[in-house]
Amino acid sequence: MKKIFRENLSVIICIISILIVAGLGSLFVNLGMEWFSQLSRPTQWVPNIVIPIVWTIIYLLFAIVLSILYKNKIVDNITTVLCISNGILNLLWCLTFFTFNLLLIGNLIIIINTFMATVLLINLTKQKLWFVNLLWLYPIWLYIATSLNLALWILN
Repeated sequence: MKKIFRENLSVIICIISILIVAGLGSLFVNLGMEWFSQLSRPTQWVPNIVIPIVWTIIYLLFAIVLSILYKNKIVDNITTVLCISNGILNLLWCLTFFTFNLLLIGNLIIIINTFMATVLLINLTKQKLWFVNLLWLYPIWLYIATSLNLALWILN
């Protein structure tokens, strides 16, 4: 039993980390929903129901793909640092934008997050494993979120 646990420790840590980021991010977002609902939004806005569904899919894909990569020991230190950086940036954005209601700083963080997400996926793509391409949803979604965040900042 201990051997199985030790062999899968990196996978367990990976999944727990993703759950922590998802849970804290959701908490920070929920704390600011009353403020957020009062903001002027552009006419071309993503329906509210789509946002948590997409984030759930993104976190699930990361859990699956990174678990496979860690289980097979094909993740380097750069990838680990990029994953951690992206998790921290996701949390900082949720905290800054929703909890503290700081539109400009939130926009700066999401721009950095989008750049780092792109770097992460370029790094993962070097693995030349087809299933890593599933994670391109993450930076694509961040590009959409960044444009919506910028629109909120302009309108409010």
